[in-house]
Amino acid sequence: MRILTFNLRFANPLDGLNYWDNRKELVVETILVVNPDLVGTQEGTVPQLDYLTEHLPGFLPLVAHRQVDPTCQYPTIFYRQGFRVRESGEFWLSETPKVHRSKSWDTAFPRLATYGLFQETGRDLWFYFINTHLDHVSQLARLQGSRVIKQFFQEKKEPLILAGDFNEPPDEAVFKELTSPGGRWVDTWRALYHGPEPATQHNFDGQPRGHRIDWILITAPFRVIKAEVVRYNHAGRYPSDHFPYFVEVEY
Repeated sequence: MRILTFNLRFANPLDGLNYWDNRKELVVETILVVNPDLVGTQEGTVPQLDYLTEHLPGFLPLVAHRQVDPTCQYPTIFYRQGFRVRESGEFWLSETPKVHRSKSWDTAFPRLATYGLFQETGRDLWFYFINTHLDHVSQLARLQGSRVIKQFFQEKKEPLILAGDFNEPPDEAVFKELTSPGGRWVDTWRALYHGPEPATQHNFDGQPRGHRIDWILITAPFRVIKAEVVRYNHAGRYPSDHFPYFVEVEY
């Protein structure tokens, strides 16, 4: 099973030549070239998500549960047609997760986690795929938000896949919270590789900056067999200011 996490970069007119309208076709092309089964996008505004829904053949958006608000940037799941969905939902990363656009811990923006309970075609296993985007300003909000996610799913017996933009490097508080010894989640990159780690951000120029902040974490029985930071581009034109991150898992 092939999984992609992809921060789209919101439709910001200040991006000039890299404004959404100038790269939306490249975003779609990138996703189709990677050919995932499940996609977690971040920063998508409603028009951006509508565009992807219309132009990603063979994929469906997991949005039936959503209270659509044009002021929001939504982490969103797209899944390949043929997957079964038994449950879906989302909650805000705050002290009041059921309150729309609620904020806590000095977060710069309301932050959200979205999820679905999926079954792959021809397989018996049901599993949760979760997609999120933690705050880029408040370290406390990132940590507490990760705890909200962890607590929500800790009683679930089904396997878990957690994807998103965590806005922190590995080994800081969020990573330790989610991948602590004795816990369920394993970082897919470190399951395969050791040594220096790739950054997953750039300034639309393909020159890596910062740290590896886009992750996919898995629980048993999933085993990662491939992990790649995707640097797909057209003659130096990139689909976003993040490199998408792709993994393939078996079970």
